[in-house]
Amino acid sequence: MSDLDHRGGVKEVNLVVRHLKLEGITAKNKQVILDKIDRIIGIDSVSFDEDTATLNLAYDATHCDLDLFQQLIQEEGADLSHSMWTRVKEGYYKYVDQNVKDNSEHDPYCNNALPKALPGSRKH
Repeated sequence: MSDLDHRGGVKEVNLVVRHLKLEGITAKNKQVILDKIDRIIGIDSVSFDEDTATLNLAYDATHCDLDLFQQLIQEEGADLSHSMWTRVKEGYYKYVDQNVKDNSEHDPYCNNALPKALPGSRKH
């Protein structure tokens, strides 16, 4: 796949996929949440699995983060599940998202030049 296979603002190298179990979802707020998230720049896909009450997201972690999604979900009266497993995944997701963001901002440095001789050394 290439960057052209994704929505605008999404780079393949920064793409992450997340599955978040939600609580307090109704027919009304579910569609509002999906619509709000789908309009965010950097979102590649968003869907909701009714059977497991799970929000499925694919996004560019340099543009979006889990805190933004959690805020949008809470504004509509729902929330992330308070189960231990969801909290563990949330912590891991935030850690990985931050690493992706940090790595995208890092400027790799490689100096293939031979070291210069120090003054006073025998090699000139």
